Amino acid sequence: MSDFILTSPEALSENAFKLIGKDWMLITAGDEEKYNTMTASWGGVGVLWNESVAFAFIRPQRYTYEFTENNGLFTLSFFDEEYRSALRFCGANSGRDCDKAEKTGLTPVHEDGLTYFAEAKLVLVCEKLYAQDLTAESFVDKAIIDKNYPNNDFHRMYVGKIVKCLKKA
Repeated sequence: MSDFILTSPEALSENAFKLIGKDWMLITAGDEEKYNTMTASWGGVGVLWNESVAFAFIRPQRYTYEFTENNGLFTLSFFDEEYRSALRFCGANSGRDCDKAEKTGLTPVHEDGLTYFAEAKLVLVCEKLYAQDLTAESFVDKAIIDKNYPNNDFHRMYVGKIVKCLKKA
């Protein structure tokens, strides 16, 4: 953690729409013994239940899903543009088939039973508060299903309380 400073979510000045939707993020769950990470461009941050929270969405077939299910914490790591190819690789390849950190040159940081990456410019450590599967019947706008879920492979939404916010020093 030496390259990071501890800050609060409220002190962040970054644009969440850009960070998540344009820059992308790595969702990571697991510890030093075993973890996995995946690229995501869907999610959000805000206030819910009087807590600063982050929302992450993972499809059940993704390898990261089982790690997120089996761990109480997950991290969201955000990077500068120079890491775009690493994020592309982590989104296109499964951790079942390769060591993503080894293939991308990203350096995993393991602490307190969680994993994030030394190259990140911002890390949100999230404690799972809520998880629920998206369902076809819950969509008001059914066109979203045709556009995003042609195989009915709906995401599970995770709401995590932001318990630590690390910013590159």
